[in-house]
Amino acid sequence: MAKMTKAQREWRPGMPRQRRSTKVMFASTVLLLEAFVAFFGTLAVFGLRRGEVDPGIILGVGIALTVVLVLACAVLSKPWGIGVGWALQLVLILTGFAEPTMFIVGILFAICWWYGIRAGMRIDREVAQRDREQAEWDAAHGDQTGPQTP
Repeated sequence: MAKMTKAQREWRPGMPRQRRSTKVMFASTVLLLEAFVAFFGTLAVFGLRRGEVDPGIILGVGIALTVVLVLACAVLSKPWGIGVGWALQLVLILTGFAEPTMFIVGILFAICWWYGIRAGMRIDREVAQRDREQAEWDAAHGDQTGPQTP
């Protein structure tokens, strides 16, 4: 049997499910899309410049960047995770030195990253406010369930 996670060990019947952060979901989506772009960009640079640069270096750096982008999704919920994401945005922009089109692609992804973080934080604040208001209402009204229909 698989090892249980901390959340699974601490779960008890009737416990409310903890909400996932919208900011983390948006950020993970952007990083995964960037991983695809980095992988296919690596193949493009490999095809265009393998006579100029050692193919092992091109593939090694490109695949390493792809793997780092995917693994960065795991640390986004940590306090320093968003900083790692910003650093990866800079790295993606700097890949423009290998393929100039990546300057544009990197900047567009950085804008998507910024907007995803900003919108996700706003949505998370609104959800937290709505949860607080719901808890206050539940505390004030007990187990009232509204009018019953036959």
